[in-house]
Amino acid sequence: MSSGSLQLQNSILPATPGVTNGAHWKPKFLSLQCGRRWNPRPGASKLVAFASASSAAGSGREYSEELLERIKEKGKKKIAGIDQDELVDDPEHLADPDSCFCEFNGVKIHHKVYDAVVSQQHESSNQSLNLNIPMILLHGFGASIFSWNRALKPLAEATGSRVLAFDRPAFGLTSRVDLSSLNVLSGGEDARPLNPYSMAFSVLATLYFINFLAADKAILVGHSAGSLVAVNTYFEAPERVAALILVAPAIFAPNPPPRENQPKDEKSNFEKAGENNLISRLFTSLSRIAKYIGEVIIRMVTGMTKMLSSLYKKVLSTILRSALGIMLVRMLIDKFGISAIKIAWHDQKQITDHVLQGYTKPLRSKGWDRALVEYTVAMLLDVESESKPPIGKRLHEISCPVLIITGDNDRIVPSWNAKRLSRVIPGSVLKVIKHCGHLPHEEKVEEFVSVVRNFLLKTLGSSEEQLFQQALV
Repeated sequence: MSSGSLQLQNSILPATPGVTNGAHWKPKFLSLQCGRRWNPRPGASKLVAFASASSAAGSGREYSEELLERIKEKGKKKIAGIDQDELVDDPEHLADPDSCFCEFNGVKIHHKVYDAVVSQQHESSNQSLNLNIPMILLHGFGASIFSWNRALKPLAEATGSRVLAFDRPAFGLTSRVDLSSLNVLSGGEDARPLNPYSMAFSVLATLYFINFLAADKAILVGHSAGSLVAVNTYFEAPERVAALILVAPAIFAPNPPPRENQPKDEKSNFEKAGENNLISRLFTSLSRIAKYIGEVIIRMVTGMTKMLSSLYKKVLSTILRSALGIMLVRMLIDKFGISAIKIAWHDQKQITDHVLQGYTKPLRSKGWDRALVEYTVAMLLDVESESKPPIGKRLHEISCPVLIITGDNDRIVPSWNAKRLSRVIPGSVLKVIKHCGHLPHEEKVEEFVSVVRNFLLKTLGSSEEQLFQQALV
């Protein structure tokens, strides 16, 4: 399940290590080296020093012992129904019978693989595609492999291929990594190890699992924020991606160019509805004014922009990593965690105790709170996005088959964004599932699998069949 954010970008740290276990693919950012060290002006260094001292102290002078006591009390209570005094050191102890673990770049990654076992019913009705192209499932923010449990077996049977899902670091049962032990937090070296909580790691892990499945390419299925991982993986190695299936994609779609038969001044129903709203009109006016003022300011302080941005990120990341930041994360998960799960569904009756327990199980693993903070900081300290164009401006470059699936009652990533996204990605196919929320692969499993199967039959099935016929000749 995703957060409401639609503006996540690549989060890549320098000196990315290669894919292990003899993988033949070499990532493009292996050769990247760290650029200039962050070196603020004297006044700025005092601010960072103060923030660092606050972090070391736990919360800063004004909170002192009182805040620390409150943090200890919070640690003793239940968070989202999970007793925080009974956490396990190794997430592997929480694994299911069909869980698997493998180590990649020092991280023990939890994953599940389902091999296609086509039943006699499927064989007789010829419903299995037998694509021989594996499928990798990428979960959204706050979710895990659990969100794919209902779809794993049906997708494998429908496609006749192996289907794999894995937990990205900070989520599910993948191990929580202490960044200090990897020297990721220290800035004393020019070449630092890859941050396991970064987008770069998720991309490399996805490509690693393609090699793990002994395949040249795979079909990537991303849900919500997992769609960002799928698209970033495509841009890093397009030759390894057979097709993209983006489910409730948390990728903010820019305004598409007007259609040939659409006047330039014609606007979408969403935009018209927004303009009829007084608050929306006020916001639009203020945004325009702010834009003009911002342009003037930028011209005046061009030389200071990078320094201020770096300073802001440094201070904010220090605060997030402090005892205060950890406490805030725990409070937010406790207050909104269960509510976020419920709002993701259209049919509230499907939210059973089993569903709630599946989504909250990772909160039983020690260090889940700090891992979530590090994931957030990794997005904040996004050094690679500064040298690359935003994802929204590269969507038109995607040339592989793309299917976009959305629920008509998605209250987390609204369906109008998916519709706009389909107009930006050339040749993409859009399917809207009725009476469905943010989780089509859980809430409408049969319809979801049917949509995926029909799409792959039209895009990859025909080409596979043609190749087979040519081989016979």
